Amino acid sequence: MKDNESDLWERLGNSRKVPLDPRWLENVYSPNLATDLRLALCEKMGMLADHGWPIIEHLLQRYGDMPELVMAAGLCHQIEAREWLLELLKRSNDNEKLRLTAVQSLSCWGAEVPEAIVTHCLHHPGQSYRLAGLQLLEFRSHLLTDHQLLDYCNEALNDFRDSVVIEAVRIIQRRDSKEICKRLFCLCQEDSDEVAFTALRALSCIASENSKRYLLKLSKTLKSESRRSFAQKKLNEQFRT
Repeated sequence: MKDNESDLWERLGNSRKVPLDPRWLENVYSPNLATDLRLALCEKMGMLADHGWPIIEHLLQRYGDMPELVMAAGLCHQIEAREWLLELLKRSNDNEKLRLTAVQSLSCWGAEVPEAIVTHCLHHPGQSYRLAGLQLLEFRSHLLTDHQLLDYCNEALNDFRDSVVIEAVRIIQRRDSKEICKRLFCLCQEDSDEVAFTALRALSCIASENSKRYLLKLSKTLKSESRRSFAQKKLNEQFRT
């Protein structure tokens, strides 16, 4: 098996020079292959888009809901695959791991995924679920007002895990309203340095009159000297541009 897997890796490595035949990918895939090789094969299937979905669907029917095949369904970006993933969510209530994989695979369809799925992920206590929910939200944020966006992000912005808060900041910093700037201003005063400095950078990136006012206030009132200095630095950059 190892020798055979080496041959498969070599073939995948040459795929830029010699394009992969969808039928070859379907024939060589097996649940018995090493995990990283299965993932690589399924990634190639997903990248084949409309040519990839038929073979992904065949393999799902043959082997069941293998995580790498579910991931491939999301990568191919086909409407039929999206509908299959939504159906998978409905029938996998008792399998949290599979549901998470399905949600992650739906990320690029965030604007078309039912709101109940997005809010479920954002309210879920698990870190992976919240990050997946934020990915879904990113693709539907253009449909929301600033107030609605902050409401969706509320739990993530108050999360005790820096990675979740920072991902939420990355989404809201694309807006420049006073409401958004005020929320970032509050985050600059949180205990976590990583969150605070991320929020300071976000205010700087917004570069609006509101963000400048908040940076000025932070440069004078933050308790941490390093944060005050950073706020002043970012404020100075605003006036040089």
